[in-house]
Amino acid sequence: MSTFDEYAALARQFAERRRAGERGAAADAERRRNLHATADYLQHRLTAQGQRLDQLGQAIGIPASSVPTGPAPQISAPQGGAPHGGAPPGGAPHGSAPHSSATAGAAGGFSGGDGGIGRAGFAGAGPGEVAGAAGVPGRPGVGAYPQVGAGETRLALPTAVSPAAGGVPAPRPAEVDPAVELELARRYADESDRHGQQTELLAQRPALLPDWSPPARAVAVYAGCAAAGAVIMMIMVLASGVGLVDGFTLGAWICAGLPALSFFAGYLVLGRWGRPAMVAGTPPRYVHLGFLICFAAVPVAYVAFLLLFRVLR
Repeated sequence: MSTFDEYAALARQFAERRRAGERGAAADAERRRNLHATADYLQHRLTAQGQRLDQLGQAIGIPASSVPTGPAPQISAPQGGAPHGGAPPGGAPHGSAPHSSATAGAAGGFSGGDGGIGRAGFAGAGPGEVAGAAGVPGRPGVGAYPQVGAGETRLALPTAVSPAAGGVPAPRPAEVDPAVELELARRYADESDRHGQQTELLAQRPALLPDWSPPARAVAVYAGCAAAGAVIMMIMVLASGVGLVDGFTLGAWICAGLPALSFFAGYLVLGRWGRPAMVAGTPPRYVHLGFLICFAAVPVAYVAFLLLFRVLR
């Protein structure tokens, strides 16, 4: 017979299991909260990255794509385990199995005065004897197993299927750890941020002379346009020497026409190829500097051409 000390030890064991189950449930709940918070943070971060990529795409002429803005996906619990502190599915609570088996043994072994039921339940029935519930007095016609009628269909037992027959089920996929997947998503988000920053740095550089500073680029563009105007001016001077262009037309083009054309050409070039793909506001085109360069370079080039022509003569 069990003593009080054994019952006390059993009670302490049950209390320790209950506390361990409660601690496990609390840790699981905390882990789920952390996973949900991390998933929400990554969802907002990826949404912001998608919007930024749409802005970059619009800057280079690509239409914006649809970015999901809904809540973070729910994280499902890992399958294959029962909740902490609860009973397993389809079974009795912990500690009830010994009691139930003991009760069944007592009912089967000690019911009745002559022990006939015990013999029928445990020792088995001999020839002509009815085992199970049929052996209980006062219950005629009740068998141990239900009889199948003539019109009923007997359930077929499952049969083994050979691998060659193609009936082997596919292996179950391995369970995915949400924490590992969220860590991979965070790493991919960091990599996307790094590439996004590099893209923004490249987008802030113009296509024309990207390594030059804006003032140096403007000087180079206006000087190149003024040089093109000076070449046209020399062609007109040579044409004036053979009588194709009169002196008044030549002077008008040298003093106003060619400098103006050179200035507007440099202005348009800076606006088309000297503008970064992504820039806040309108980039400076250095209008005064370009006006000075163009309206001074063409007349100076004309004077230098005359001096060189006279020296060579």
